[in-house]
Amino acid sequence: MRRERYVVTVVGAGPRGTSALERLLARLESATAPGETVPGPIDLRVVDPYRPGSGHVWSPRQSRLFLMNTPAVYPTVAPPRRAGEPGLTFDQWRRLRGDGATLAPVELAELDALGPGDYPSRALYGRYLEHVYDAVAQRLREHPAVASVEHVPASAVRLEKRGTDYLLVLRSADGETSTLETDAVVLAVGHVPAELNPRQAAAGQRAEELGLVYQGPNVPSDVDWSIFPGGEPLLVRGLGLNFFDALAQLTQGRGGDFHPVGREPGRRLEYRPSGREPLIFAGSRRGVPYRAKAEVPAFVPPSVELAYLTFERVHALAAAGAPGEPHGKVGFDAHVWPLLHRDVLRTFYTVAARVRPDDFADPAGFLTRMDEILDAPRHPDQTVQGTRVHGQEVWRSRLAGLVDELAPGVGWLDVPALGHPFAQRGFTDGDEYQRAVIAYLEEDARSSAAGEDDPLKMAIGALHAGRLLIKRMVAEGLVDEVSRTDELQRWFEPLVEGTASGPPLRRIEELIALCRAGIVRFLGPDPVFSLEEEGEYAGVFTASSPWVDASPATAHHMLEAMMPANRVAHTASELLRQLQDDGLARPRAMPTEEGELMPGSGFDVVGRPYRLVDAHGVAHRALFVLGLQLSSVQWGTAIAAESEGTDDDGARTLADADAVAVEIVRLAAR
Repeated sequence: MRRERYVVTVVGAGPRGTSALERLLARLESATAPGETVPGPIDLRVVDPYRPGSGHVWSPRQSRLFLMNTPAVYPTVAPPRRAGEPGLTFDQWRRLRGDGATLAPVELAELDALGPGDYPSRALYGRYLEHVYDAVAQRLREHPAVASVEHVPASAVRLEKRGTDYLLVLRSADGETSTLETDAVVLAVGHVPAELNPRQAAAGQRAEELGLVYQGPNVPSDVDWSIFPGGEPLLVRGLGLNFFDALAQLTQGRGGDFHPVGREPGRRLEYRPSGREPLIFAGSRRGVPYRAKAEVPAFVPPSVELAYLTFERVHALAAAGAPGEPHGKVGFDAHVWPLLHRDVLRTFYTVAARVRPDDFADPAGFLTRMDEILDAPRHPDQTVQGTRVHGQEVWRSRLAGLVDELAPGVGWLDVPALGHPFAQRGFTDGDEYQRAVIAYLEEDARSSAAGEDDPLKMAIGALHAGRLLIKRMVAEGLVDEVSRTDELQRWFEPLVEGTASGPPLRRIEELIALCRAGIVRFLGPDPVFSLEEEGEYAGVFTASSPWVDASPATAHHMLEAMMPANRVAHTASELLRQLQDDGLARPRAMPTEEGELMPGSGFDVVGRPYRLVDAHGVAHRALFVLGLQLSSVQWGTAIAAESEGTDDDGARTLADADAVAVEIVRLAAR
């Protein structure tokens, strides 16, 4: 029998949960047209042990040294505020100087110094999230269709299906349990703990036995950085964004300071140590950190335009029947990458001809002939609606020949090689490799500082723009799942992550200064991390690269500079584990090239809104999923929506939340 009130429970009060509530408010306020059924009364329950809005990861109380990876103009959990509507982007909040929020002096100081192209601290973004949540919750309480809005400070540890509704089991911080009956559930849990992989688990267990210190993958704000003593070696595996967080905490966080010493990019800073820093030996498969983002006040450089890779072109090919693929699908290597590759190279040489014309024998002639090569179809009959849609490889050789003829001073841009800048190159000792990496970082800094006048950074900007478009293609089911697993995620994802997902330029400048100060040393590509049982290095962590002829680095401390794995089959979340164990959820099965089905990283869901699918393949009526656990049906789930983005592209996270809100309003009105 239905309760008098319709109870909706949002599990997780971070960005996704906040977006779900904001979109629900917007839909309730718009569901007042004459003749429409007004929903309600609705009881809203928000379950999270942490402060609603910021949740766990975005707490304003974390170190202000942790920066976002997007400029202030980009991220949002709500659409832009317009007259009479809720909504509020981070950049609007910045320009409104907090929109009436009571801010601490340090928050006001950061806000006042923040420009649209600057990178805010995660703590400041968390304060914005809390402000949005508070404003939305208050406005929901005032809405006639909402009976109550309550934050329940507890963890959801179990969910049971009871006929047409659900029973949630909650655990408070002091260990007491309670239950909550609810008609609908929105799972917006975000980052959750994960089981260590076998390599990590073995390292952690053996380290504990030997009295060593091993820090597995974790959210940076949850790491106890004091466990790494100053003056001692520390091995760090991973040179992505968590690496830069670790550097900030282990240097500036310990009293070290960066001082301006010049204006030349790559040589702007000098590091003055506090003496409490560890000696950091760092490595990853690439051998170098992620490249810095270009200095432009936008997520995608404004001058970048994709001429070849368009959603309409790929959709038309899928609809017409892409060669070698199931009807309605395209392959990444065969059909998507050749188009994006054209755009990347066209961007590179177009910018180069503008800023480095002396490196071309005939800049205008080169650009004309380049476009002719890129526009030419392989065969006249391989077109859809008169447009060449299918990639081919001969154009690469023709374009490379044109570069040799008319642009020898520029040379050929080997785009896939950008992901491994020192591939197949050996170094006679560690010092030689260190000098090579510093030179690489300095050039990267100069390149980023040039902004839209740098050919390489704009080519990477095109790569990034393509990634955003490919996310839409994956979410809308255009890319064949085998191709996605074996091609897109196997080689393209590491390439675009390492080139286009890097830190702001200031982090690279700081890293160069740390290298010159002797605080950071790089191990080399494809490093091997070991914990030997016997021999010369028994009882300590070691790390060395097969491409650098040097003795292994040794240490009693090791850090995995990476986030916990986002794979529901290996989750350490009590709730997500129970859902799978009890058959209420299952990982989405992903096909391999051999036709086998393997568990994907995310849950199996259907539709939009995304309803959770149980072990028997039946979709729940009112159990919805938002965020990271959608990674099997979305590629590269974003941490935030793009301000002013469209529902199909940059603001897909808001569109997902809006779809849930629409369905909740419909269900509550029945």
